[in-house]
Amino acid sequence: MPVLFADVAGTAVAAAHAGWRGLAAGVLEAALDAMALPSQSVIAWLGPAIGPSRYEVGEEVRDAFLDRDAGASRAFVPTRPGHWNLDLYAVARMRLAARGVRSVHGGGYCTYSEPARFFSFRRERTSERMAALVWIAGVESPPP
Repeated sequence: MPVLFADVAGTAVAAAHAGWRGLAAGVLEAALDAMALPSQSVIAWLGPAIGPSRYEVGEEVRDAFLDRDAGASRAFVPTRPGHWNLDLYAVARMRLAARGVRSVHGGGYCTYSEPARFFSFRRERTSERMAALVWIAGVESPPP
Protein backbone atom coordinates (compact mmCIF):
# COMPACT_ATOMS: atom_id res chain seq x y z
CA MET A 1 0.00 0.00 0.00
CA PRO A 2 1.48 3.33 -0.96
CA VAL A 3 1.09 6.01 1.70
CA LEU A 4 1.72 9.57 0.63
CA PHE A 5 2.33 12.41 3.06
CA ALA A 6 2.32 16.21 2.76
CA ASP A 7 2.21 18.99 5.25
CA VAL A 8 -0.64 21.50 5.11
CA ALA A 9 1.78 24.32 4.23
CA GLY A 10 2.97 22.45 1.14
CA THR A 11 6.60 22.52 2.20
CA ALA A 12 7.33 18.82 2.71
CA VAL A 13 6.27 15.49 1.23
CA ALA A 14 7.10 11.84 1.85
CA ALA A 15 6.14 8.47 0.43
CA ALA A 16 6.17 5.06 2.09
CA HIS A 17 5.54 1.54 0.85
CA ALA A 18 3.46 -0.06 3.57
CA GLY A 19 3.23 -3.73 2.76
CA TRP A 20 2.63 -5.89 5.81
CA ARG A 21 6.34 -6.16 6.67
CA GLY A 22 6.98 -2.42 6.43
CA LEU A 23 3.78 -1.55 8.23
CA ALA A 24 4.59 -3.98 11.05
CA ALA A 25 8.15 -2.63 11.27
CA GLY A 26 7.09 1.03 11.54
CA VAL A 27 7.59 2.45 8.03
CA LEU A 28 4.83 5.03 8.57
CA GLU A 29 6.36 6.22 11.80
CA ALA A 30 9.78 6.42 10.11
CA ALA A 31 8.33 8.55 7.30
CA LEU A 32 6.78 10.91 9.85
CA ASP A 33 10.07 11.11 11.74
CA ALA A 34 11.91 11.96 8.50
CA MET A 35 9.46 14.78 7.81
CA ALA A 36 10.32 16.27 11.21
CA LEU A 37 7.05 18.21 11.39
CA PRO A 38 4.25 18.34 13.95
CA SER A 39 1.98 15.37 13.17
CA GLN A 40 -1.09 17.62 13.34
CA SER A 41 0.18 19.46 10.25
CA VAL A 42 0.56 16.27 8.17
CA ILE A 43 -1.99 14.96 5.67
CA ALA A 44 -1.76 11.27 4.75
CA TRP A 45 -3.30 9.45 1.78
CA LEU A 46 -3.64 5.66 1.76
CA GLY A 47 -3.30 4.37 -1.78
CA PRO A 48 -4.75 1.25 -3.37
CA ALA A 49 -4.07 -2.04 -1.58
CA ILE A 50 -5.56 -5.47 -1.25
CA GLY A 51 -8.79 -5.06 0.69
CA PRO A 52 -9.69 -6.44 4.10
CA SER A 53 -11.98 -9.17 2.76
CA ARG A 54 -9.30 -10.50 0.37
CA TYR A 55 -6.02 -10.32 2.25
CA GLU A 56 -5.67 -13.61 4.10
CA VAL A 57 -2.52 -13.97 6.21
CA GLY A 58 -1.06 -16.54 8.56
CA GLU A 59 -0.06 -16.50 12.20
CA GLU A 60 3.41 -15.09 11.56
CA VAL A 61 1.93 -11.94 10.04
CA ARG A 62 -0.60 -11.50 12.83
CA ASP A 63 2.11 -12.05 15.44
CA ALA A 64 4.35 -9.43 13.82
CA PHE A 65 1.64 -6.82 14.38
CA LEU A 66 0.47 -7.97 17.80
CA ASP A 67 4.03 -8.14 19.15
CA ARG A 68 4.28 -4.40 18.57
CA ASP A 69 0.68 -3.38 19.35
CA ALA A 70 -1.99 -5.63 20.88
CA GLY A 71 -4.62 -3.15 19.64
CA ALA A 72 -3.87 -4.22 16.07
CA SER A 73 -5.97 -7.32 16.76
CA ARG A 74 -8.98 -5.22 15.68
CA ALA A 75 -7.65 -5.33 12.10
CA PHE A 76 -7.74 -9.14 11.92
CA VAL A 77 -10.80 -11.31 11.23
CA PRO A 78 -10.42 -15.11 11.59
CA THR A 79 -11.07 -17.08 8.41
CA ARG A 80 -9.90 -20.64 9.17
CA PRO A 81 -7.56 -22.15 11.74
CA GLY A 82 -4.30 -20.19 11.81
CA HIS A 83 -5.45 -17.65 9.20
CA TRP A 84 -6.98 -14.18 9.30
CA ASN A 85 -8.09 -11.49 6.89
CA LEU A 86 -5.96 -8.41 7.51
CA ASP A 87 -7.20 -4.86 7.03
CA LEU A 88 -4.03 -2.97 6.07
CA TYR A 89 -6.01 0.26 5.91
CA ALA A 90 -7.20 -0.13 9.50
CA VAL A 91 -3.67 -0.79 10.78
CA ALA A 92 -2.34 2.24 8.91
CA ARG A 93 -5.09 4.45 10.32
CA MET A 94 -4.39 3.18 13.86
CA ARG A 95 -0.66 3.81 13.50
CA LEU A 96 -1.15 7.30 12.08
CA ALA A 97 -3.70 8.21 14.75
CA ALA A 98 -1.31 7.01 17.45
CA ARG A 99 1.27 9.45 16.08
CA GLY A 100 -1.23 12.33 16.03
CA VAL A 101 -1.99 12.48 12.30
CA ARG A 102 -5.59 13.68 12.14
CA SER A 103 -6.06 14.07 8.40
CA VAL A 104 -6.01 10.63 6.74
CA HIS A 105 -7.68 10.04 3.39
CA GLY A 106 -8.01 7.23 0.86
CA GLY A 107 -8.06 3.59 1.76
CA GLY A 108 -11.24 2.61 -0.02
CA TYR A 109 -9.99 0.45 -2.87
CA CYS A 110 -9.22 -3.25 -3.23
CA THR A 111 -6.59 -4.06 -5.82
CA TYR A 112 -7.57 -7.74 -5.77
CA SER A 113 -11.30 -7.36 -6.38
CA GLU A 114 -11.07 -4.48 -8.90
CA PRO A 115 -9.24 -6.02 -11.91
CA ALA A 116 -10.42 -3.37 -14.37
CA ARG A 117 -8.81 -0.69 -12.25
CA PHE A 118 -5.78 -2.27 -10.55
CA PHE A 119 -3.05 -4.86 -10.95
CA SER A 120 -2.81 -7.44 -8.17
CA PHE A 121 0.02 -9.94 -7.80
CA ARG A 122 -2.22 -12.18 -5.72
CA ARG A 123 -4.76 -12.26 -8.52
CA GLU A 124 -2.52 -12.18 -11.62
CA ARG A 125 0.62 -13.98 -10.37
CA THR A 126 2.75 -11.80 -12.64
CA SER A 127 5.22 -9.09 -11.72
CA GLU A 128 3.49 -5.93 -12.92
CA ARG A 129 4.00 -2.69 -11.02
CA MET A 130 1.99 0.32 -9.92
CA ALA A 131 3.27 3.73 -8.86
CA ALA A 132 2.06 6.53 -6.62
CA LEU A 133 3.60 9.99 -6.68
CA VAL A 134 3.64 13.04 -4.46
CA TRP A 135 5.51 16.27 -5.11
CA ILE A 136 5.77 19.90 -4.15
CA ALA A 137 4.45 22.10 -6.95
CA GLY A 138 6.44 25.26 -7.43
CA VAL A 139 4.49 28.48 -7.37
CA GLU A 140 5.91 31.17 -9.56
CA SER A 141 5.47 34.82 -8.78
CA PRO A 142 3.24 36.74 -11.17
CA PRO A 143 5.10 38.95 -13.63
CA PRO A 144 5.71 42.56 -12.43
